[in-house]
Amino acid sequence: MGFLRHVHQLRLPCREGLVPFVMLKQDEGKEQAMAFASLMPLWEKLAAATFQADPFSCSPAWQLAFHETSATEKRILFLETSGNLALFSEFRDDAGMVRLTPLEHGWCFGSPILGEDADEALAQVIAASEEEYPSAKLNIVLSGIQPQSALAARLLQRFSGTFDFYRHDTSILCSASLAGGLDGYLSRRSANHRAKLRKAARKATEAGVIFRREMPATQAELAALYARMALVESKSWKGIGCCGMTEKWSLKFYAALVQRMFANGGLRAIIAQCDGEDIGFVFGGLCGRTYRGQQFSYAATENKRSLGNLLQLETLKWLSEEGIERYDMGPLSGQRMEYKRHWTEKEHEIQTWVMVKKPIKRRKKNADAGTSHHTTRRNAGHNSKPGRTRKTREVD
Repeated sequence: MGFLRHVHQLRLPCREGLVPFVMLKQDEGKEQAMAFASLMPLWEKLAAATFQADPFSCSPAWQLAFHETSATEKRILFLETSGNLALFSEFRDDAGMVRLTPLEHGWCFGSPILGEDADEALAQVIAASEEEYPSAKLNIVLSGIQPQSALAARLLQRFSGTFDFYRHDTSILCSASLAGGLDGYLSRRSANHRAKLRKAARKATEAGVIFRREMPATQAELAALYARMALVESKSWKGIGCCGMTEKWSLKFYAALVQRMFANGGLRAIIAQCDGEDIGFVFGGLCGRTYRGQQFSYAATENKRSLGNLLQLETLKWLSEEGIERYDMGPLSGQRMEYKRHWTEKEHEIQTWVMVKKPIKRRKKNADAGTSHHTTRRNAGHNSKPGRTRKTREVD
């Protein structure tokens, strides 16, 4: 198992040769950093190709953007075995507790274990952790778990003898198929929804609203684009209400995310303009043939133009032209998320589990009795910095 510490910059093949990245302290050497860097293609592949509920949120762009925003002082533990991958942040305290969490441990959308035999990667992480911390109280947080999946069943069967399982959170994510391109997508929406889109598009055209696909080619152009989007956000209801992307933590996080999407060629951003002024934006990123929306906004003075709907429509046009197969919109739960039901037709339940290592005496006593599985739940909104949670009831 490898260990990494501190977000810094490491030269890697990319559009400009320099990307914010994780690397080691000087006294830890460069071998681990290069080993970690070599996992990027596998990480991207597994995130896109292993039937995740939220592929993009399993990818390096999302996971590392969160790590470098919120947990730069924590080591990254990484392990690859037979094409399977495990990646965790390490949290330790003075009481002897060691907690391994996903790199993105706020919204908990993505999974830290990837691959057809992801449970084997986890088994090796546990073995290596027990060797590294022989007397520690070990907790492991697993996010992005699809409770009805074969992996979920294998995890419970394989590890319930030595770990108690607690459910920390449940979220419902939503997505839509882009089969048949834009026409196919729209055919699966209601007649009323289609009529509203046509009417809004016609009025916007008559008013001189245009939608520009932004494709920055340099770091300077990327910085300018992000500044433009942040300015629009500051004029939106979210910016005015101090609950949007321009808040300090969010501004830093999305800047890191946009940088990573730009570096791997996955950034898709559109700006709405009227009379030469930016009045709205939308952006997201690709993971394989899946697009994951991130943020959209428009000036509060433009709230009668249906810009939110039109920005979504323009994004769908672009993605359909590129042959993208799936349109992910993130969580349905949370404030102001119900609008997504008009745009999507599939729901994906994910859970976050906490594995707590049993004392040796309890392992022996309960060897034939099974384990109790407790749970917690919280509202996993996507527009603000994630908060704390509390325990509630048992998992079946």
